[in-house]
Amino acid sequence: MDYGKYKYEAAQRAKESRKKASNVVVKEMKYRPKIGAGDFNTKTRKVEKFLQEGHKVKITIMFRGREVTHPELGRKILDDIAERTEDYANIEAYPRLDGRNMTMVLGPDSKKGKAKKKQQKEAEAATQPAASGQPSEAAPPVGDAATQAPVSESPQPDMVAAESAAPEPTTP
Repeated sequence: MDYGKYKYEAAQRAKESRKKASNVVVKEMKYRPKIGAGDFNTKTRKVEKFLQEGHKVKITIMFRGREVTHPELGRKILDDIAERTEDYANIEAYPRLDGRNMTMVLGPDSKKGKAKKKQQKEAEAATQPAASGQPSEAAPPVGDAATQAPVSESPQPDMVAAESAAPEPTTP
């Protein structure tokens, strides 16, 4: 047996197995208990983006001074984030207070994400026939007589005949 060939094939197998391995990255997003609505929405959109890319996200609420006496404020923020991301994420580590920080870990949920993508594709497929030029049931065809009334300045011939056939009323 050729040792060089064996070494080459072993290296190729190792390279192939590295390709198939997935690298799980833990991203972290830090919040404060007194965060404004705009900042909360911006940070949460970033968390959603990380989860959709397949990363885990560690969410940290940082308490300063006497804020640590109100952990319910941090818990409310973490619950809001979990609620907004429930379609494509699951909670891997529930909220926990560690000193002056409260942490929670969210992980991507492939089952929920696939179901959501499937729903989006179905919605797109439902709207595509109308966009492809085929008339939909709600809109009448372009040449429909109901939508285009004939415009003429002279009275209709049928109406002229009907007016002349009617006897004129007589007054005593």
